[in-house]
Amino acid sequence: MDQASPQCMEDDAHRYAYYQDERLPKVVVHFPVVPGATLTWRVEADSTLTVKGARLWLTRISSPYDHWIAPGQTFSLQRGERIWLSADGERTAHVSLSSALPAKGILARWLGRLAGLSLGPPSPR
Repeated sequence: MDQASPQCMEDDAHRYAYYQDERLPKVVVHFPVVPGATLTWRVEADSTLTVKGARLWLTRISSPYDHWIAPGQTFSLQRGERIWLSADGERTAHVSLSSALPAKGILARWLGRLAGLSLGPPSPR
């Protein structure tokens, strides 16, 4: 047994991080952007924006570029940036904004304890 099995050499840290991210609760907010309206706000948490219906115009204060997001596409937003949204054309754009649930108080302590248990995928015996 001069060589270790490739299974034993695999780094489980990446796999565990994936499972941990999948277990975290998420908040998803759905809202329409009607033609002729422009919505603006500051992003409170790292989020993913998804568009359905009509094409969406998005601009960010931190970027010199405008973005056109087609239905079915997603766009990543970072905490703290200010964005503006508007529907392109005469159809309503249906937007979904998803982000991890902010953990505060008791929930934060509970999630911290769970993370400290190092519960990952089961290991072979």
